[in-house]
Order: sequence, then structure tokens, then C-alpha cells
Amino acid sequence: MKTKQLTVTALFTTLTIVFAQLILPLPFTPVPLSLSLLPVFLSGAILPKRFAVLSQLAYLLLGIVGLPVFAGWKGGPGVVFGPTGGFLVAYPIMAFATAFILERSKKKNTAACVPAMLAALFICYLFGSVFFAVSANVGWVKALSATVFPFVLFDCLKLAACAILAPAINKALIQSKLFPIV
Repeated sequence: MKTKQLTVTALFTTLTIVFAQLILPLPFTPVPLSLSLLPVFLSGAILPKRFAVLSQLAYLLLGIVGLPVFAGWKGGPGVVFGPTGGFLVAYPIMAFATAFILERSKKKNTAACVPAMLAALFICYLFGSVFFAVSANVGWVKALSATVFPFVLFDCLKLAACAILAPAINKALIQSKLFPIV
């Protein structure tokens, strides 16, 4: 891996760590409102697939080994295998899905970003709700009520912001000759 590739990958890992700390705990669910999806969406929309995935895998692995990188400065395997771990496990898959769909569309404009990020958000909700249902031993309605329904509006706002920002960031990186990093 070249220095530029490593640096950009580490940057998105760092952004995920920082944005994961910007949380608002909710009294009715163990899942806090968080901004951590912003760098996950952006990594998939800006980086090539493998670097997008690596940035999120690095985040996940740093947390698994115990570094306090997850929301609320938590870390360790207990977080990943706990009720909210499905969201974390979904991050690398979300980054891959976003990058893959955008690569297939051959466009990285806002119109292409929206469906790619919606697919990623579906993956997030799927993994998050399944992990929660299994670990909390609750039914689907309760799992969706705790992990999906309260977050749809906020997550769609984050998605819209990323779909608008990603093309502008891509353009700026290309003009500054920081991209492509392949």
C-alpha cells in the first residue's frame, strides 16, 4: 500500500472514530443517535472499494482489540457482540456496497450517491436489527422499534448531506491532485 493510500484510509478510520463520539443517547433504546454513518457513507462514495472497506475494517478491529473508538468511548469485543454490534459489523459492508454501486454506475454525482447510500443504509438496518433481536431476545417489531424506526429521519438527513458533499469532495480532491489514489 502506498503512502497516499494508507494516509487516506487512515483518515477515514479517524473520521469514523471522531464522528462516533458525537452522540445523543436516547432513553428508550441502547442505540444512540450518532454521526458515525457520515464517514461510512463518505468512505464508500470517495474511496475505491478496497480502501473504503479497509478504513471501516480498521475502525472495527481497533474497537475489537479494546481501544475506545466506538460510540461513547467504548471498546472491546463485548460491544461488537452486544445488542448494537450489528451496526458496527455493517460498516465495512456498507462502505463496500456504496463504493461497488457507484463503481458500477460509473458516476459519483448526487443522483448516483443516493441509491448507493440507501442500499448501504438498508444493510446497516438489517445487520443492526438482526443483531439486536438475537442478542436482546426480542421479536422483530420490538427490534425494529428500538433500532430502525427512531433513526430513519435522522439517517436520511445524514445520507442526503453525504450525497451532496461526496461529489464536491471528490471534485476538490481530483483538482488538488490528491486523487486518484489507486
